[in-house]
Amino acid sequence: MKKENILNILLEEKIISIVRLKNGELTPQVIYNLVKGGIKALEITSNTPNFDIQIKAARKKHPNILVGAGTITTLKLAQIAIKAGAQFLVTPNTNKATVEESIKADIPVIMGAFTPTETANAVLYGADIIKLFPAGQMGISYYKSLKAPFSDTKFFAVGGIDLDNTEEWLNAGIDGLGLGSSLVKTDINTNEELNNIISKAQQFKKLTK
Repeated sequence: MKKENILNILLEEKIISIVRLKNGELTPQVIYNLVKGGIKALEITSNTPNFDIQIKAARKKHPNILVGAGTITTLKLAQIAIKAGAQFLVTPNTNKATVEESIKADIPVIMGAFTPTETANAVLYGADIIKLFPAGQMGISYYKSLKAPFSDTKFFAVGGIDLDNTEEWLNAGIDGLGLGSSLVKTDINTNEELNNIISKAQQFKKLTK
């Protein structure tokens, strides 16, 4: 799939589910339940055990969704993720080398930035979308202030997003949201928690329509 097509899907879906798990063995079931709940874009973070293997497996089992790599803080992690077949990269930090690597691989990068300077640098480096992180600490008013001088830049808010504020963020004009523990808990370990992923995903999806 071409980079432009991947970007269009990310912006249309408006939701990326962040899969960060302590127990990596649960990753396939978590992803299955997310897909069942309607999620079409997810990132498997680099601090999930065997994240590269999980990316390969998810790409094979779920060819109709986007599988990216998250928490890509270094060039080395970017290279591992791309080799595993990640369709996009997500970073918490502003890193030129990661953008350059994603450009070589012809996949989008959603680059973490918090300040105007970090945002400007990420845009200059060639980031496709800015990941406003951590978004919850500063809130929507900060996003609006940051968006004003970067009106042509696409932003995803990550950190502190839940069912109670998703609609508010979308109404404020945010281009997309990264959903972490509000959808998938890091320490998930019971069948009830696994099953709850389906209904929660469905609830988030309804809010984006």
